[in-house]
Amino acid sequence: MKKLFDTPPVSQGVDTAILFIRIAVAALMLTHGIPKFQSLMADGETQFPAVLGMSATLSLTLTVFAEVFCSMLILFGLGTRLAVLPLLFTMLVAVLYIHAGEPFGKKELGLLYILPYTTLLLTGSGKYSIDYLLQHRLAPKPAFQRS
Repeated sequence: MKKLFDTPPVSQGVDTAILFIRIAVAALMLTHGIPKFQSLMADGETQFPAVLGMSATLSLTLTVFAEVFCSMLILFGLGTRLAVLPLLFTMLVAVLYIHAGEPFGKKELGLLYILPYTTLLLTGSGKYSIDYLLQHRLAPKPAFQRS
């Protein structure tokens, strides 16, 4: 019962929350990206909006890159701050361009994805990530330290 009300140190709680956000948002976005990837690999005409002067195929390819590849990077916490940038851009295009004239309900999902991506842009990938491992565990130790 005591553990139920015990509060972990702030940094541990924050790092755990960041891990949860990374896993959840990456897994959820993959459910959108994988069908787009399958569509991209299928033979036939690309059924995807051509945006910002790009062809439909290029637009779909860049969206798949963001939604699949960048989501995998976020899932593992590798280059998280960089990986969220294409996803933020993709969601902003969806909200402000693709669904511009539509009711709020069509924009809501994109807006909801923007929140965790912005959070990860500000916080980074946290302690439970490959980024942290590369930065803190595998970094060369100085040969000597001055006192």
